[in-house]
Amino acid sequence: MDRGGGGGGGPTTVWLCLSLITGWSAGLKIATGPTSVEKAVGDSARLECTFKLDAGDFGPLDIEWSQTPPDPTTTEQIIIYYSADRVFDDNLPPEMRGRVHFSSTDPKTGDGSLNFTNLKPSDNALYHCKIKKAPGLGSKKIKLDVLAKPSVPRCHVDTSQEVGKDVAMKCSSEEGTAPISYTWSKLGHGQSLPPKATSDISTGTLLVKNATQAYSGDYLCVAQNRVGKAQCIVKLSVYPPSNTAGKIAGAIIGVILALLIIAIIVWCILRKRKEKKFEKEVSHEIREDVPPPKSRVSTARSYTVDSHRSSLGSMSPSNMEVYKPHYDRLATEDMERPPSHSPSHNPSRNPSLNPNLLAGYKGNDSQSEAGSQLHASLSVV
Repeated sequence: MDRGGGGGGGPTTVWLCLSLITGWSAGLKIATGPTSVEKAVGDSARLECTFKLDAGDFGPLDIEWSQTPPDPTTTEQIIIYYSADRVFDDNLPPEMRGRVHFSSTDPKTGDGSLNFTNLKPSDNALYHCKIKKAPGLGSKKIKLDVLAKPSVPRCHVDTSQEVGKDVAMKCSSEEGTAPISYTWSKLGHGQSLPPKATSDISTGTLLVKNATQAYSGDYLCVAQNRVGKAQCIVKLSVYPPSNTAGKIAGAIIGVILALLIIAIIVWCILRKRKEKKFEKEVSHEIREDVPPPKSRVSTARSYTVDSHRSSLGSMSPSNMEVYKPHYDRLATEDMERPPSHSPSHNPSRNPSLNPNLLAGYKGNDSQSEAGSQLHASLSVV
């Protein structure tokens, strides 16, 4: 009997035709049971297919399981069968090997059920159990739904928890086969919600209107679907209204202080730049309190006097006798000259000078001038 292809309808059709031709009545009966099974991913499942043979059934016993995936483009495929007191599982898909087997080690005793371990989403399919023992035959279809349990939901308070406000708490599972329903309860005090609380089982939102501090506490959310459930707890702490006016005033004062500090910094920077600019301008100007330089006449006079003083100093006393009358006249003129004409020797400008020394300096100056004039006269001659 070829069982490696698609479907086991061939032998069944032959036996059915034979039964109709011979007029035999099929005594084999398959027990009724659930036609659908829902399990969670990772769970185990049992697809029941128990039967009872009739005394008139004398042919060999064949038990065959085939799978029809949800994809309508696929065809029914035999995955495992029992024949001639042996189990053949070579046709099992790779993802089923080691997880799918007959429930009984001896299926001919009347139990052709199929066991699944560690269910996977790929196990979702329609399974067909066929039992044949000539002239009897029977079949049964069972739908296996592998669902995902809700993941541990995330609970949080989504709004302000201030007294008098409407407080919203949310609960949501990121994974799990839909539909998932959410139920809320308050822990303690009979697990009853506040009288003004409303919940949405599809979105997981709990809304508490006009909250008071009596509503504070732990709230439990349970996310559940057909194959499992998960839960989370959120703490609600309703607090008195805050001093809004004080916060606003504090914020305004803070802004003003910040602006004031910025203004002071800017002013200091500008003042510093202005001082540097003023220093540069002043360094290029002539100061008024500095005395003007000496005139060329005074410089020339000083040079002439100093030069001829040196010349007169080299003359002997005998030579000086010739020029003494002229020298005396020049000395007298120099003594009668007003003080403003000789600023460098004005006693009033340097009171610490000794009058005797000052008179000596005047005599020397007169001698220098006399010598200069004498030298000029000699040059003319």
